[in-house]
Amino acid sequence: MTRRLVTGIILIFLGAGLGAGAYSLYTQNNSLPVNLQPYPALEGPRPKVAPEGVFPTVANSVSPTVVNISAVKLRPQGRPSKDDPFYDFFEDFFSPLYDFGLKKHYMEKSTGSGVIVSPEGYIITNHHVVSDAQKIKVTLQDKRSFKAEVIGVDTKTDLAVVRITAEDLPYIRWGDSDRLMVGDFVLAVGNPFGLSHTVTMGIISAVGRANVGIADYEDFIQTDAAINPGNSGGPLVNTRGELVGINTAIFSRSGGYQGIGFAVPSNMVRLVMEQLLTNGRVVRGWLGVSIQELTPALMKAFAHSSLKGALVSETVKGSPAESAGLMHGDIIISFGGSEVQGPAELRNLVARSKPGTKTGITILRSGRRTEITVNVAELPTEQETARIERMPERSGDAFSGLSVIALTEDTARQLNLPED
Repeated sequence: MTRRLVTGIILIFLGAGLGAGAYSLYTQNNSLPVNLQPYPALEGPRPKVAPEGVFPTVANSVSPTVVNISAVKLRPQGRPSKDDPFYDFFEDFFSPLYDFGLKKHYMEKSTGSGVIVSPEGYIITNHHVVSDAQKIKVTLQDKRSFKAEVIGVDTKTDLAVVRITAEDLPYIRWGDSDRLMVGDFVLAVGNPFGLSHTVTMGIISAVGRANVGIADYEDFIQTDAAINPGNSGGPLVNTRGELVGINTAIFSRSGGYQGIGFAVPSNMVRLVMEQLLTNGRVVRGWLGVSIQELTPALMKAFAHSSLKGALVSETVKGSPAESAGLMHGDIIISFGGSEVQGPAELRNLVARSKPGTKTGITILRSGRRTEITVNVAELPTEQETARIERMPERSGDAFSGLSVIALTEDTARQLNLPED
């Protein structure tokens, strides 16, 4: 269940003028070539502070790879409210048109940002920037404009890949977001409020942010670099000018910048893009368990010495988890050799696993450490999910077979936990 972080705080997707809307999957070309550059070798120790002049150098090298994305969407014009003083007039005049299906429409235009990631013209942006758009125009820093084609989208991470056909395109280098540390300098580049190629500077405030209610799979970079509506889809770069994140949303009381922005890490972006270009869709692993976060009371009840891990509250019948012997009350502390900090991290680890692979899981059962092996399956489609008995519903973050739920009184009684 998605948590509401702070009362009165609103989550702002950064595509100006276009809401998240209903998600859809676009027609994809599975055979398009792409040149993805390998991570560059890092030489020498990491600098403790940014050298003088590094920010202008990075800004000048990155800005040509950043694009403005204009999306046009046809919106239906709804009927007037009965509280409208002109309701009777409009109802008498326009009702026959609605009855015959001749509804009025209006054109809605939104703007966002994107970044060119290959010389073939592939551009990364957010799904909510191009969602359901009838027409997409991409404008480069040199003022050239091109019609863009949506290659693929991943609604679960709010990412999209679009493509333009052009020559002599600059493109950004990929960075390794796993190397980011709190306090690292970063630059955000984009088109806030339509002000093209705006560059702001900040630091990494946190990494691995989850449960913020932005996407189904969350592993966000938090930054205080100033980002605003219109920045959505633009790059977050390190002091080497490498792409380390895609700016996606902010928390704000005013609708503008207040020092809390979120970016999808580049390693997740790259994985999603490669799958969209190769498979036409993102294939994710599936375990088939409902899990919840450990609390101090649960930690004590299960004789666990840490709040790290994910508590299994249910296994789906016929799932890989059930076949592997996972049980209600098990605490998963490691998956595939990676330590599990909590439910969100486990969900992402499972999702990144290739279906059909056998993966080791370390659990605590009745206070004893146990090793089991699970054969990861492919995340079922919605249609397949409906046919699986007792599959967790959407409201429980079940997209990788994992569902994060709140501890109820009934569950507490089943686990013999104290009422508090």
